[in-house]
Amino acid sequence: MNISRNEQRALHVLALGGRILHERGEGRKITSVTCITREGMFLADFNLGVFNQLRRKRLIESRCGSPYRISKRGRISVRAQLDNQGA
Repeated sequence: MNISRNEQRALHVLALGGRILHERGEGRKITSVTCITREGMFLADFNLGVFNQLRRKRLIESRCGSPYRISKRGRISVRAQLDNQGA
């Protein structure tokens, strides 16, 4: 599966315990998203386009309206890096 650099960054943050907060506009459509690391920092290159790509590929999921987190398929797809070994 082809995963872009921005998608990889987001998946790494989520694999280390981060989450994606979303806000809905009128109706059910998601209008804004924010990716937050485990330490509370914001991921700068994360936008609605990257979010939609991750969701379309089923690499992230939300259950019962909670923040989006990495799915099992996302954990398998993320490439290993040094900062992921200790978590």
